Amino acid sequence: MENYTYQPKGVCATEIQFGIEDGKLHNVRFTRGCNGNLQAIGKLLEGQDAAHAADLLRGNDCNGRGTSCADQLAKALDQALEVHGVQE
Repeated sequence: MENYTYQPKGVCATEIQFGIEDGKLHNVRFTRGCNGNLQAIGKLLEGQDAAHAADLLRGNDCNGRGTSCADQLAKALDQALEVHGVQE
């Protein structure tokens, strides 16, 4: 499994960690942010296709910020998938 750490921008969370194995998302963890909601996101995404998860989360907005912790996770997933040459 490849593990990733991402520094989100414009949100309350200060770090996002996750793993990808065989295109599937594992162990999504956020540092700071809305703890209950972000734990739920991690549970819901466990074992899901990483590219599909990014598609679902991309563009989600938090209080007019133009981004959200979920949107930042989508950006992190896009970046990780691009580095490994996974095409959507």
